[in-house]
Amino acid sequence: MNPERSFQSTPLVKLGDLHFLKVRDFLSRFDTIPDMLELDHLTVSGDVTFGRGVSLKGTVIIIANHGDRIDIPNGACLENKIVSGNLRILSH
Repeated sequence: MNPERSFQSTPLVKLGDLHFLKVRDFLSRFDTIPDMLELDHLTVSGDVTFGRGVSLKGTVIIIANHGDRIDIPNGACLENKIVSGNLRILSH
């Protein structure tokens, strides 16, 4: 475990439904693996993707509604956040 980690335990990560069932599907959801050095708990459910350089801290819950999609944009920092519904941020 990284000695710089704030917590003495590994983060609790819950990935729900069919979007994360197979390794291929899981990998297609991440441009790069998020920085989780300060993460305590992560729950992800639904059609969710992560951009490059995403940082997750504390407790983060991301739930895309059925038929909706959430794209976490490049460089986003989510700390103790709940994200739900539909969020599409397009690069230009």
